[in-house]
Amino acid sequence: MMMRTFAASAVTVLVGGVLYAQAPAVTTAACERLAGSLKLPNTTVTSVQAVPAGSFTPPGARQPVTGLPAFCRVALTLKPSSDSDIKSEVWLPLAGWNGKFQQVGNGAWGGSIQYGPLAEAVKRGYAGASTDTGHTGIAGQASFAMGHPEKLVDFGYRAVREMTVTAKAIVRAFYDQGPRYAYWNGCSTGGKQGLTEAQRFPADYDGIVAGAPANYWTHLMAGLISISRATLTDKASYIPPAKFQVLHRAVLNACDARDGVTDSVLDDPRSCRFDPEVLACKAGEDGPECLTAPQIVAARKIYGPLANPRTGETIFPGLPLGSEPGWVAAAGGPEPFAIPASFFKYVVFENPNWDFRTLDFDRDVVRADEAVGAVLNAIDPNVKPFVDRGGKLLLYHGWSDNVITAQNTINYYESVKITLGARETDSAVRLFMAPGMGHCGGGQGPNTADWLTALERWVEKGQAPDAIVASHSTNGVVDRTRPLCRYPQVARYKGSGSTDEAANSVCAAP
Repeated sequence: MMMRTFAASAVTVLVGGVLYAQAPAVTTAACERLAGSLKLPNTTVTSVQAVPAGSFTPPGARQPVTGLPAFCRVALTLKPSSDSDIKSEVWLPLAGWNGKFQQVGNGAWGGSIQYGPLAEAVKRGYAGASTDTGHTGIAGQASFAMGHPEKLVDFGYRAVREMTVTAKAIVRAFYDQGPRYAYWNGCSTGGKQGLTEAQRFPADYDGIVAGAPANYWTHLMAGLISISRATLTDKASYIPPAKFQVLHRAVLNACDARDGVTDSVLDDPRSCRFDPEVLACKAGEDGPECLTAPQIVAARKIYGPLANPRTGETIFPGLPLGSEPGWVAAAGGPEPFAIPASFFKYVVFENPNWDFRTLDFDRDVVRADEAVGAVLNAIDPNVKPFVDRGGKLLLYHGWSDNVITAQNTINYYESVKITLGARETDSAVRLFMAPGMGHCGGGQGPNTADWLTALERWVEKGQAPDAIVASHSTNGVVDRTRPLCRYPQVARYKGSGSTDEAANSVCAAP
């Protein structure tokens, strides 16, 4: 066992029969010695560096990360298969370690270590970890996967699993004790990664934050292609991005006040009844404030679910009312959305020249499911093994998400409730919907919340969250707060005081 230097004021606590040191201070020399002491399977330690408190500029970054504590930075390459090349980093606070471990998630197709979230983890006292998911590249491209099935497996689940096991071993070696609690924190692809961990490796994490999870990957990709097809199949159907705002204003005019507060936010878009026909241009005309007949058809397709043309079965839900400002990602053209187009080009058909207009929403979706669904999807509702060992799963999703429709997460949550039962689900799995929030953040509604603190209190103190206060800021100044309620409850204005103050709303049945 390596020598460690701890602060004289360190306090010890007994947790689960194991003695833990709170806020140990570890010497920089111990960090330097770590390189020679780590003997981990399928792992090459490429760098160990003691980073002083202050700022640190990650590789390839233009701006430094500031406000960091002193930490030991361990860079690794993991090779669980002959074609694996998983770059990862573990950051270990030299002082003030909270005794916990946190791994942060990725976005889109991964391809890079997430230094920003990793830095936030260390600032909170965590030993943190991040992986590039097994390849280096642009997050919107899946070209890495063509001809490399092992790299696709790494992206699908293996990189995160290998990093989890390896990082915990490094924490144990550095502090002479393992973490008291392990947390996952991710959104989008990171949300999918969290659900994958709960479903495949239920003992890895005590608590998981899974935001806007891309967990039905194969069907999500088809759904996004259908959105691009709606506006790009022919020139007449194309909706100029400026008209997305026109649509949005019309939706708000129709439905904003239904929840009792006029605030440019829909509490639950499903209660809104809106037809883009109300914006129809006069016959034979076009203009900036109206929609032509083909544009109306395209908008209806985007709002509506993608259905199998043969069976009528829903493949993926449509985008919700209120999400229109963000449609530019998938429908704003002039090319189809890169993330799903890349999936079908390089993963499903292995043809870089594949044309998105040729996708058969019956045959080709089945082909995708059969080829890679088992690797990329995380739709198993049976998370009982995770729940039985005390795991807590906190799901959240923005109602105005323009990439992964919020209904997808509701569908998964409901499937868990059917599988586990309502009582057991409520004890360990909770969903929070954020009105007016876009994809993982942003939007006109309160979109910044401390999901991790809510999860910590749930896991460590048994305080299950019923409401989590979120805020909205303009130019860095908070101008609106509101409680985000445990689904299916919604926030209701009490009738007095500012509607922009969380204290004046209460969670109630919809």
